[in-house]
Amino acid sequence: MTAPDATSPAASTAPVASWRESLSVYLQPRVLIVLFLGFSSGLPLALSGSTLLVWMAEAGVDLGTIGLFALVGTPYTLKFLWAPLVDALHVPFFTRAFGRRRGWLVFSQLLLIGAILLLALTDPARSPLFVALGALLVATMSSTQDIVVDAFRVESLPESEQAAGMAAYVAAYRIGMLISTAGALFIVTGFETIVPRGAAWMWGYVVMAALVLIGTVTALAATEPPQSERAEAATQDEGAISRVLHAALGAFSEFLRRKEAWVVLAFVVLFKFTDAFSGNMTVPFVIDIGFTRNDYAVIVKGVGIVATLAGGFAGGFVARRYSLATSLWIGGIVQSMSNLSFTWLALVGVNEWALTLAITSDNFCNAIGTVIFVAYLSALCQNPLHTATQYALLTALAAVGRTYLSSGAGYLAKATGWPMFFAISVLVAIPSLMLLAYLQKRGHFETLEPARV
Repeated sequence: MTAPDATSPAASTAPVASWRESLSVYLQPRVLIVLFLGFSSGLPLALSGSTLLVWMAEAGVDLGTIGLFALVGTPYTLKFLWAPLVDALHVPFFTRAFGRRRGWLVFSQLLLIGAILLLALTDPARSPLFVALGALLVATMSSTQDIVVDAFRVESLPESEQAAGMAAYVAAYRIGMLISTAGALFIVTGFETIVPRGAAWMWGYVVMAALVLIGTVTALAATEPPQSERAEAATQDEGAISRVLHAALGAFSEFLRRKEAWVVLAFVVLFKFTDAFSGNMTVPFVIDIGFTRNDYAVIVKGVGIVATLAGGFAGGFVARRYSLATSLWIGGIVQSMSNLSFTWLALVGVNEWALTLAITSDNFCNAIGTVIFVAYLSALCQNPLHTATQYALLTALAAVGRTYLSSGAGYLAKATGWPMFFAISVLVAIPSLMLLAYLQKRGHFETLEPARV
């Protein structure tokens, strides 16, 4: 039997059918549910972060106090501590009415709306302490929503839709962040034409609270994941304390009993390290070589966001097209090699086109790596009894590279200069790729085949 020539119908329609099949996956109801939940997860992040800091700066709060507000983000790194409660406990009325995951979704979103409205009523100029408490409540409710959304996404998507779900989630998360940063600032500016500045900020936050309802409506329209229903049935005779202990201890013990568990954990910590190592120094680098912060902001919020969205969907296509191990190789290599675009920019100097290409390359490649990495973390969480706890723990470990291991990047940049620094940041990826090769050789990814994307 001979292969069809280039002009035969089979040869001409196969690629089209492949692309049509790939695109059609994004229109599946479960993927669309995950997309809207991703928007709901990304929306609140800046409301207790960068957007709030703009409000405080305009209100005249001193820089020392503003700097301390970085601590408000602590719940996002410690959310694994109360994730067992989400896995194990029932929320009165909500669990009975909507199910184990959907009940927590609706409950956390209603609390999030209340927290944002409470923050809207504060005055940064008069009571920074109350602003801090309001922001801490927003971050806590937002991170709780993240716990539930992650568990719902992992449990609800079948294997054939995992890759599309990851891409949709990451893209929508970025859009949510864009709405609560640039979008919120535009809304506040609009309100300033009809009300005083303080009231404009209040109404801007009220609008953001209303947008959380998109996630609530989505949760109400969704169906409870079958895996979650089976897990609920398996533990219905246990008491609340017993369920919490099983969720907390079971998540750790079940994971550590796996073959090569400690190598897997090291790989989780290091995979995004190359991205974080260079990313933490991107803004100082751009300013240091002569660009203004407005140059950087316009490009990042413009082509940077577009490149991130395109990279997210490209990552979904890679994860759908190739095995999980191959996808991780692709993601790990492209996200590290993208750092060379900043080495090139350091040699070129102040050139807006060069900056645009560097930012586009960096955002596109890092988004590919992020989607594939999220797919891998999801594949590691295969037990519905403690999906939320395991996923929250893994994401907390992944943040170690971003938060702690990359803290010395500035000293290296100062010692080597910018071109060499970004070249070295490519080499930072080598340990994670060595661990990837080891895990692949030891058959680690074959154990994940039931959850493979």
